[in-house]
Amino acid sequence: MTLPGATAVPTAGLAVIIDGVATPAVEGASLFECAEAAGVRVPTSCVKQGKCRECLVEVEEGAERLTPPAPQEEHLSGRFRLSCRARIIAPGVIRCHTLRRNALRVETETTGLVSAAPLEPSVTRSGRRVLLEGRVLVEAGGPLHGLAVDVGTTTVAVRLYDLESGALVATNSFENPQRFGGTDVMARIRYDGEHKGKLLQRTLLGYLGHAIEALPCDPLTIYELVVVGNPTMRDLFFGLDVEPIGRMPYRSVTEEAFRAGRASTTSVVTTGARLRLPVHAEARVVGLPLVGSHVGADAAACALATGLLDSDEVTAVIDIGTNTEVIVGNRHRLLAASCPAGPAFEGGGVACGMPALEGAVERVRIREDGGVEVHVIGEGEPAGICGSGLVDLLSELRRTGGMNEQGRLADERDRFEVDAEHGLFLSERDINELAQAKGANAAGLRIAVESYGLALSELPRLDLAGGFARYLDTAAARRIGLIPDLPDERLRQVGNAALEGASIALRSLPRRRALEEAVRRIEHVRLETHPRFFDVFVEGCQFEPFGREAV
Repeated sequence: MTLPGATAVPTAGLAVIIDGVATPAVEGASLFECAEAAGVRVPTSCVKQGKCRECLVEVEEGAERLTPPAPQEEHLSGRFRLSCRARIIAPGVIRCHTLRRNALRVETETTGLVSAAPLEPSVTRSGRRVLLEGRVLVEAGGPLHGLAVDVGTTTVAVRLYDLESGALVATNSFENPQRFGGTDVMARIRYDGEHKGKLLQRTLLGYLGHAIEALPCDPLTIYELVVVGNPTMRDLFFGLDVEPIGRMPYRSVTEEAFRAGRASTTSVVTTGARLRLPVHAEARVVGLPLVGSHVGADAAACALATGLLDSDEVTAVIDIGTNTEVIVGNRHRLLAASCPAGPAFEGGGVACGMPALEGAVERVRIREDGGVEVHVIGEGEPAGICGSGLVDLLSELRRTGGMNEQGRLADERDRFEVDAEHGLFLSERDINELAQAKGANAAGLRIAVESYGLALSELPRLDLAGGFARYLDTAAARRIGLIPDLPDERLRQVGNAALEGASIALRSLPRRRALEEAVRRIEHVRLETHPRFFDVFVEGCQFEPFGREAV
C-alpha cells in the first residue's frame, strides 16, 4: 500500500500524525504503514509480523479509531500499541509518537570534567590478532571499537570509541522503550515479574541494536561494551531477576551473591552473542559494579568521572532523575544514598509533562502583564513541558506570587495556563507530584551530607550530574528548593557523568579496577530507615530556598 506523504494536518477526512509528521491515511492501514508513508522510521526486527514487539507507539489522540489490541499486544497497557497491529477503523485524526523521538536533550556529553585516565583498554591488537586482556579474541583487520552505554530509566545514551586512539567517534541516544512497563523502577520490577519472556530486556536490546547499526562503523568491529545504570536498569539489561530489588532489603541478585561470598564482585559479564546484539559475537559486555541497594553502577561511574576517587576535597554529586543518586566524600571516605524521587521531573505523572525531547518546553518566563513566554526544544510547536521547563515554571510562579511556598496557586485557581492554544497547563495535582519528587531529592542530599558531618552550607562543591541537571537554570532551582542555596562558584553542572565514567572504564582497565575496589568501601546511607527522613522530606516539599543553615 502506498500513501502520499504530507507536512500539514489535512483539513478533512482521515489523518495520522506520528512524531509530529502528518500524512493522509485510509481505513484499514496500520500505523506502521502510515509511518512508512510519512517517512518516520519505526524500529522493527520482524518486518511487521508482530513478533519482535519493537514497533511501539504511544497513542495520544484517536485511540478509539483503531482496532482493539491484538493478542501480540497483550503485554501492553494504557496508550501503548504495536504499530504493525493497530489498524484504522474510523475516520478522524490519530496522533501518536514512536519511542525513538528526536532526542535533542538526551545528554551524551559532559562539561567541566577532565578525564586524565591513561589510555589502556582491555582490547588491543597484535598484528591481525585482536586481544582481550591479552587473550586472543579473533583474527581480524580493521579498527578496534568499544561502546559506553548509560541505560537510564527514561533515556539511553551511547558513545562509540576508537580503542586504539581513545578518540570519541560518535554518539547516539534514544528514549528507553521500556516505558510501556511503567515510568519508574518499581513499576518495571512489577511488570517484569508479571510477564514472561523478558519483554523489557528484549525490547531494550532491540532498540539498542538499531542504535548500534546507525553508528558510523562496522558493528563487527565493536569488541567491548561497558554498561551503567541503576540496579534495576542494569539488571534488566542483562536479563537478571530484578524482583529482589523491589523488596527489603532492596538488593540485586549480584549484591546478594557478593554478600554471601558466592561472587567476588557485583559486576556482570557476558558476550554480545548472548545478548543478541549486532556486535562481534565474542565482544565482552560488562555491567559495572553496584554500590548497594538502589545505588547503582551509574552512581559508581559518576564518582569515577567527577574525581571523587582521587580528590582530597569533599564533594557531593547528585544525579537527579527518576531514581536520584547522591554520593558525598573524597578519596578517604565516600557515602552514597538513593532517593525515590519518581519520574515527575522527567515528565511522568505530570499532565503536560514529557521527557526532554523535541517539542518539549524547556524554558518558561512569566511577563509583568501575566503573559507566558516559552522556548521549545527544536523550535517547533510545543507538545509538553520537560523537567527544566517545569523548574522554570515553578520558579516563575513563586517569583510573581502566582504560587505560595506550599504549592497553592493564587486566586483559588486549580491550574495555571501555560499555553492555552496548545493545551499546556500546570495543575495543583501536578505541583504536588513535583513537590514530592523535589522533597525526596532535597532530603537525600541533606541527609547524606549531614551523615558525612557537614552542613549543606559548609559543602565545598556540589556537582549536578545528568541531562536534566545539565540544562537546569540553577537560580530557578535554588528559588524553589530543588538544590541547596549555594553560591555559583560552588556549583558545577557536569552533564552525563555516568556515561563519562563508563567511557573512562572502557578506555582504561586500571581505572575500571580502581572503581571495583572503591565501591567496596562506599558506605550506603539508607534513607528509608533514617530517623530524620520524614521530617526532612516534608521540609523539602516546600517551595522555598534551603541549605543556608548549619546542622
